Amino acid sequence: MTNSPSVFITGAAAGIGRATALAFATKGYTVGAYDIDNDGLTSLAEEIRLRHGSVVTGHLDVTDADEMSQRITEFVEFAGGRLDVMINNAGILLAGRFEDVDLGAQHKEIDINTKGVVNGLYAAFPHLRSTPKSVVVNLCSASAIYGQAELATYSATKFFIRGLTEALDIEWSDYGIRVIAMWPLYVQTAMTHDISTGTTRSLGINLTAQDVAAAILAAVAGTRLQKTLHQVHFPVGTQTKMMTLGSRFSPAWLTRVINKRLARQ
Repeated sequence: MTNSPSVFITGAAAGIGRATALAFATKGYTVGAYDIDNDGLTSLAEEIRLRHGSVVTGHLDVTDADEMSQRITEFVEFAGGRLDVMINNAGILLAGRFEDVDLGAQHKEIDINTKGVVNGLYAAFPHLRSTPKSVVVNLCSASAIYGQAELATYSATKFFIRGLTEALDIEWSDYGIRVIAMWPLYVQTAMTHDISTGTTRSLGINLTAQDVAAAILAAVAGTRLQKTLHQVHFPVGTQTKMMTLGSRFSPAWLTRVINKRLARQ
């Protein structure tokens, strides 16, 4: 049991989740790192403990609501009854023309990227509510600015995350819970290793997992202005910031033209 601030991270064995777990451990958080990749979790735990950090790991299929509830309850008990930060990071990305991507694989993508987040939020809520100034971080994407060709279903799942985050930020503000979304573009992880779409060729894959982890840490801390204005969406990287800003002032037809050109359609 510990009295340090605590963070629960899904999909923590590799990529953004792993980098985020290491970043929070360095800041003195008790880290709950969960994934279906047990080997990845083992090496992560060793790395955190070498840095004298505190970590709990465990198997978690985010689509299993019962397992999600069990893992969060176990972690919160270990963390002294507190859940300061809940990071819904687990997700998969399938690329290709919609009709060419296996339907079963698309259903799996929807289940992990959307139902997995709903499961996490539902199970975490009572613990977040009882922890002062708690924060939820949902991993969104620049693909939620406008529907992305060759990433249609993935993009749609991120629109879901966008809407869910906005709604719960309003609802859960009654309990002092901040709910925010991180908006990276393509990130150099195993998820994008074999991805080649029109937009990856146009824009490149420039962000690292460490870039996103650093942005998550900064967003969780939040500036006084961000908290006063209730900033919900946090674009990560120069490209995403420019795209987000442009979409606010661009008419829909022009946004479509730009996205079509970037996708090389």
